[in-house]
Amino acid sequence: MRESNKGLFSIITSALLALIGLFLFFGGAQLLMLGGSWFYIVAGAVMLAAAFNGFRNPKLAARLYAALLLVATIWSVFEVGFDIWGLEVRLFTLIGLGVWLLLPWVWRTSDNWLADKREVLGSVVVSGVVVVASCFSSYSINGTVPSDRMSATGQSDMASNGVSDKDWSAYGGTVGGDRYSPVGQITPANISHLKRAWVTRTGDVQQDGEGTVAGPDQGHEFNLELTPLKVGDTLYMCTPHSWVMALDAKTGKVKWKFDPKPATADLDKNVYLACRGVSYYHIPDEIQTSCRNRIYSPVADVRMVAVNAETGEPCDDFGDHGFISLRQYLGHVPHGFHFVTSPPMVAKNRVITGGWVFDNQANFEPSGAIRAFNATTGEIEWAWDAGHTPETWKPGAEDELTRDTPNAWGVYTADLNLGLVYIPTGNSPPDNWGGSRRPFDDATSSATIALDIETGERRWTYQTVHHDLWDMDIPSGPSMVDLPGPNGENIPALVQSTKRGEFFVLDRRTGQPVPGYPVAEKPVPTAGIAPDDRVSPTQPYPTAMPSLTPPDLKESDMWGATLLDQMICRIQYRQSAYEGQFTPPHVGQTTIVYPAFYGVVDWQGITIDPQRKLLLANASYLPFRIRLEHRHTLEKDGTLPKWDGKGEEPAAKGDALSVSPDYGTPYIAYTNPWLNPLQIPCKGPVWGTITAIDLVTKKIVWQHPVGTTRDTGPFRTHNNLPLPTGMYNIGGNIVTKGGVVFMGATADDYLRGFDLATGKVIWSDRLPAGGQATPMSYEQDGKQYVVIAAGGHGGLGTRSGDYIIAYTLDNAQGGNAQ
Repeated sequence: MRESNKGLFSIITSALLALIGLFLFFGGAQLLMLGGSWFYIVAGAVMLAAAFNGFRNPKLAARLYAALLLVATIWSVFEVGFDIWGLEVRLFTLIGLGVWLLLPWVWRTSDNWLADKREVLGSVVVSGVVVVASCFSSYSINGTVPSDRMSATGQSDMASNGVSDKDWSAYGGTVGGDRYSPVGQITPANISHLKRAWVTRTGDVQQDGEGTVAGPDQGHEFNLELTPLKVGDTLYMCTPHSWVMALDAKTGKVKWKFDPKPATADLDKNVYLACRGVSYYHIPDEIQTSCRNRIYSPVADVRMVAVNAETGEPCDDFGDHGFISLRQYLGHVPHGFHFVTSPPMVAKNRVITGGWVFDNQANFEPSGAIRAFNATTGEIEWAWDAGHTPETWKPGAEDELTRDTPNAWGVYTADLNLGLVYIPTGNSPPDNWGGSRRPFDDATSSATIALDIETGERRWTYQTVHHDLWDMDIPSGPSMVDLPGPNGENIPALVQSTKRGEFFVLDRRTGQPVPGYPVAEKPVPTAGIAPDDRVSPTQPYPTAMPSLTPPDLKESDMWGATLLDQMICRIQYRQSAYEGQFTPPHVGQTTIVYPAFYGVVDWQGITIDPQRKLLLANASYLPFRIRLEHRHTLEKDGTLPKWDGKGEEPAAKGDALSVSPDYGTPYIAYTNPWLNPLQIPCKGPVWGTITAIDLVTKKIVWQHPVGTTRDTGPFRTHNNLPLPTGMYNIGGNIVTKGGVVFMGATADDYLRGFDLATGKVIWSDRLPAGGQATPMSYEQDGKQYVVIAAGGHGGLGTRSGDYIIAYTLDNAQGGNAQ
């Protein structure tokens, strides 16, 4: 019986090695012919030889495998050094097979186990020691903010519409978007006493057909990306289905709720169901109104509502009994082609908004123009329309703004003293082919644009990507900060973050780089552009500021769960067009885009501590792939229906992310995150970081991976091992006067507190749903609170919910806030 078991295990072993060997041999041969690594074909050949000899000469088979494991270890260290994630994917599969070969029932030729297994045991031990040693490698940049810089005093730099510093009166804390709280009760010394104060459920939960896939055929992303406001004793917020709510800041009790009942026709077509926040405004006392303190909130059916901040009732003197239509002046707007997910900028009696235009559907989409409405009456005051002459004008009831211009869908920021609002623009659709773009499109896309709040006049433009073909739109308005100038003067500056991971430091009066923060034009790849398009030969790079842009990919960067799926990624890398960042999209060949349009730094923007002059940014790293194909081929065989922009768009094939029909252009585009067959990224960890940059010395103070794989595994599974890989994150961080940074955002469903001085995690709380939102902080009745919305994110695949969670220090530590 024992002998038969030995024979069975040996047969299984040889069969397993033969299957893996065949896969590696033929895949390795393809990789080698593409100019890639020789290792995989050699590994496959050795495994096949070992499998064959397992029947005839088990001792030789074991020695062959032992030699392969030793060679693999040397090769792995040569390729990636002592990088734990690089060694893991190369060696764990082979070490696992080696441990199997150590079983006493496999490939035995004598009664002496050690004599039979000596070579394999030695190889396993050597490889294991190398992997264990690599566990001590660090992905962090360790540093400390000097103690004199940590002693913050005074108030934040930006005016906040005249409300108290104890509040959180705008999406970014202030209209300047610094995400800094001047409340200092919570500190690294007492944060261990931070507890949940209250939990409120909004009641707005994910419905059938709303899930993780963005697309009109597959469903809608349901995302609670909310950052509440706090004014007085009340929190104000919105929900994915456009409810507007007010909660008691101390208890979380719902004070009122208003449901604007968005039209079903729009909800059924909108790709995203999300609302990042609302805006608060006090109508100036000299203006006659019965609704002085207002909350303005976007509605998913392309409307804006103004409600009374005390009662939640619509303000009757605003628009049509509290509502204005944002379809007006846009001409024909198919359902789902335009909606607003970000709160408007409200200042100087203006409500300023743009909106999201359905990406990559056509080159005759609705206008991306910026519009300002009277904050009291809702009447349009001006429109900034890049394609109109003059570009700032007041359209009449029957006028239509220029179609297909660059839009601005993120949160806007402002300097009220200068009277300027800063607009982060995107591209003229579609994103990946620009052959039909007009000169004014190219001049105003992927740029920070300063407009006069009251008149809409453009004061300056600063472009961060020329002729953008990679969807590198600017997703968030810049953050304001005052910086010391070369002669001791104070320079009013702004810092514009980008999806590329670059930070442009500009004088917010002029839009020119601040002295000492230069920008250089550098050459970028130009080969392979579609014949009816063009590409800019250079792109702008801030040369003094640290960058979070990842290095260009190499074949050795490819990753996976095993050696097998890693090899598939290496083959795909060699098959793709890629010459580094800004490789133009190719026709008929897959192009790697890295960094890609999901960030490095996405709509969350950055945080600036205005007292300590520190910039804080959380970043994500995930390559995408794009392929352009001639549309006539797909329309001819009926794969893609034709459309001229009249009426509703025909039913899409595929979904809005992976298939871009790009009507009106010669091409369609296929776009997807670069994942291998196990749905694991082809680029290995680290996937998410948090970084502190000194804006004065222009150096990274500290940087650490943030997040684990606890809730993300192969095939989008949850309850995975909590590997410290750093994780993709959607949502921002905030910083407090007390020297604590708070951040949710990561795909492992935690709210974390970091010591601002070192960046080390000093507190965390497990959230009941994904925390893909930016937290906020305020003081109420002498206590500091930190609040985060935990409702999940369909695109990231985190747990869905409807939670608003507040934290404060327990009674023993909850003294008066500073």
